[in-house]
Amino acid sequence: MAKRGNPNWGKPRPHALALRTEFEVQVKRLGLTKAEYVTSAALKAWCERNRNRVYIPEWLLKEWRIEVDTTYSHVA
Repeated sequence: MAKRGNPNWGKPRPHALALRTEFEVQVKRLGLTKAEYVTSAALKAWCERNRNRVYIPEWLLKEWRIEVDTTYSHVA
């Protein structure tokens, strides 16, 4: 008789993928360390263009004094 249930229940998934945010993808593309975020003109320009669309760390938005429109919707 076959055992019932999932034998892996409660065990961590060894191959679970952690997805990167678009911000993290951009940082990797630019080859920046966390210490270089604030001084990167390219990252700042990207953040200004995408501030209402993607996650950007709050501490970085505050550092650059970038305001986010919380009511923004790209849906027409």
